[in-house]
Amino acid sequence: MIDPTASAAEHLAVRLRRYIDQHKLTPGMKLPAERQLAAELGVSRSSLREAMQQLASSGLLISRRGGGTWLRQQLAPWAEQRIVAPVRQLLQDDPDYRYDILEARHAIEASTAWYAAQRATEADKERLRLAFDATLKLTERDDPDLAAQADVRFHLAIAEASHNLVLLQTMRGFFELLQSSVLQSRQRMYSQPTIFARLTEQHQRLLDAILAGEAETARRTVMEHLGFVHATLKSLHEDEARQARSTRLPGDDSL
Repeated sequence: MIDPTASAAEHLAVRLRRYIDQHKLTPGMKLPAERQLAAELGVSRSSLREAMQQLASSGLLISRRGGGTWLRQQLAPWAEQRIVAPVRQLLQDDPDYRYDILEARHAIEASTAWYAAQRATEADKERLRLAFDATLKLTERDDPDLAAQADVRFHLAIAEASHNLVLLQTMRGFFELLQSSVLQSRQRMYSQPTIFARLTEQHQRLLDAILAGEAETARRTVMEHLGFVHATLKSLHEDEARQARSTRLPGDDSL
């Protein structure tokens, strides 16, 4: 129930929470663009910004400059303090630390896949199937942003199925960092049909191995998958850097 003495922004914040629940948005997912969301709720963009700022202050949302507004992953305090905050500062100082994050994912996700294959319950397996199905449906919609989010949820579902809280919280921290550090490249990766097809095939093999309880196959498959992701993202980053350098050529007014 909405408090009748609450401010207009507080009323709208409650409506926004309901919108999130009704649309089954989960941590790590991005909210619709501000213009679209304001139209859906029938409010002004300035009112929406005020309500979103309240939810950001409460820890529900996080806004990224040029990257929209996301539902914040609910990390344990130690994970935020010991993992995310220090590495976030490193990324701000030197974006190439994103490759250290990707390398760390090799070690972490090899473990989560291995344990998930041994420990996944029937409920875990159903969540994994649903998460994988979402990657297929979002592929058909040809939305690179949502497709990247579906990828994240699939990998986090594997971490949840490992039933190791430390591994899960570490994974959540990594993905919060990766969302901001490689978002543009992830979008480009998911918009290329050839890469998309490879990722889907790798996810299918990984899912099959976990569902079959084949721990070693799951570990090996996730390593191959992450090797492909690492190489692809690095190639995309190099292309972006090359294009940026080309715009700085002196004396070329066409650029």
